[in-house]
Amino acid sequence: MLRALKLARMGRTSPNPMVGAVVVKNGVVVGEGYHPKAGEPHAEILALRDAGTEAKSAVMYVTLEPCCHQGRTPPCTKALIEAGISEVYVAMLDPDPKVASKGLDELRAAGIKVHYPLCEDEAKGLNEAYIKHRTTGMPFVILKSAMSLDGKIATRTGDSKWITNERSRAYAHKIRSRVDAIVIGANTARADDPALSARIGKKVYYPARVIVTNTGDLPDSLKMFALQGETIIAAPSSAKASNLMKLERAGARIISLRLLDGRPSIADLMEQLAGMGHLSALIEGGGEIAASALSERVVDKVLYYYAPKIIGGREAISPVGGLGSELVADAIQLDRIRVRRFGDDVTLECYVKRDN
Repeated sequence: MLRALKLARMGRTSPNPMVGAVVVKNGVVVGEGYHPKAGEPHAEILALRDAGTEAKSAVMYVTLEPCCHQGRTPPCTKALIEAGISEVYVAMLDPDPKVASKGLDELRAAGIKVHYPLCEDEAKGLNEAYIKHRTTGMPFVILKSAMSLDGKIATRTGDSKWITNERSRAYAHKIRSRVDAIVIGANTARADDPALSARIGKKVYYPARVIVTNTGDLPDSLKMFALQGETIIAAPSSAKASNLMKLERAGARIISLRLLDGRPSIADLMEQLAGMGHLSALIEGGGEIAASALSERVVDKVLYYYAPKIIGGREAISPVGGLGSELVADAIQLDRIRVRRFGDDVTLECYVKRDN
């Protein structure tokens, strides 16, 4: 199953889940496969093809419950039954209501022995965005920021290049390459003119790029307008129509957000992104966007990079703006902390603690 999980990570499958499968016969691996991307054969089908006739009476290890419905591809349960698989080890159930235990029931009804769960926590971690989208209708949201040790993301003059080192920035690009959308505010767009692409070696990935703005007052010369992929301008209906028309002519897609306490609602934005089929979103800046996202409780995971530098200054920029908590007891709590080192930089990965 650990091998199947490793295979699953090779796919770029959104809005589908990442899935890996391994076929074993008499203690020997005879077939492997992973779902490469949406619309292409599922992991189970590719593993069966790899195994060929050896699949008969063999055991399959798969990281997600096999599907039992006709989608863009035929049901995997039928293929397993027809191939003569004798046992199936499943890491986790598929939370999609169209599957949700029905796949396992179909395998059992055909006389296949089913073992579940196996490495369930690892499998859920692999597909946390898919799980949230299928169970809540909302995307999995990561809040990311790079800062000095004293918590500054830029100096008082706005200079921010570069606070963290190359290894940290390379890992940030890896995270970017795995999300469906990247969200920034208008100030960040104007100050940095970022591409918001993800560079992994020689490959470049283009998640959807989202700029949240109150007024739509953005230059139509932003470099992201000339790149592959979609640029989305998210603004309230009060934004100046001529500004939005100019950006639309530059190639942007315009969506309207409701206002919450005078600011564009990030929860509304996430709901609309989910409706577009985006399972995950990465919020990269700035501080007011972060404050709204946290106050509206849409953030699932916080990714903070710390560099061994002290910037200082009362007017230097912090990662989270807004009014903040009046009492420490009201602060947003984090748990499931993971610490990584990238050279001298330290990265904290934390999940927002939910009230049960």
